[in-house]
Amino acid sequence: MADEVEESEIEEVQAGDSNGDKSKNEANKALSSMTDSRVPEIEMDSSKVSKAMSDLDAAQKARKAATLIKEKALAAIKIDKVDVEAIAYEMMVDKKLAERRLRECGGDMMAALKSFQ
Repeated sequence: MADEVEESEIEEVQAGDSNGDKSKNEANKALSSMTDSRVPEIEMDSSKVSKAMSDLDAAQKARKAATLIKEKALAAIKIDKVDVEAIAYEMMVDKKLAERRLRECGGDMMAALKSFQ
């Protein structure tokens, strides 16, 4: 039965009604006229593009440098492992997050615990 349906669909496609071809041609012409006349071409100034790309690159490098400085400053803060374990246990977070929050709070355990609320 499925073969019969497929065969009838194939026959319909192969028959190719002339009205169908005519409407396809009209649709193609309409599409061409819409895209050809309504989309103006814009020329890009290559120097402006180059400057924009270099500005983006510089901004990305600055963000990376700032992140690196912040990470070094956080790594320099002395913390107790007991405090990290206590925060992780009390707040039910993993030790990495507890350590990060404790460092961000300057090693102050009470401030780190309050920051989770």
